[in-house]
Amino acid sequence: MLDFMFQKAINSLSPNVGFTHRDNVIDEWDLGNTGTTQPTTAEIDAEIIRLQAEYDAQEYARKRKAEYDALNQFELISDDSINGTTTHKDAIAAIKTKYPKG
Repeated sequence: MLDFMFQKAINSLSPNVGFTHRDNVIDEWDLGNTGTTQPTTAEIDAEIIRLQAEYDAQEYARKRKAEYDALNQFELISDDSINGTTTHKDAIAAIKTKYPKG
């Protein structure tokens, strides 16, 4: 099976292009009528680096989402409304402080 980022790079550079592979090496490209050309190894490598940097830059967002998902936000909002508290806002602010944007 090809490396996930390698596949993602190929799909980014040449969408709708088919290929076959063996032992993590592309055997054959099926460019069909896409009007694209086969990406070079250098282009694929550069795209992998770009995609990895894009993925790494969003680490804070993935970590925030995991913690947001663990909150029972509707209940917190409802309780805050009833009790006049700011528990929900405080929880969100704490997560944003813990995982600041890159």
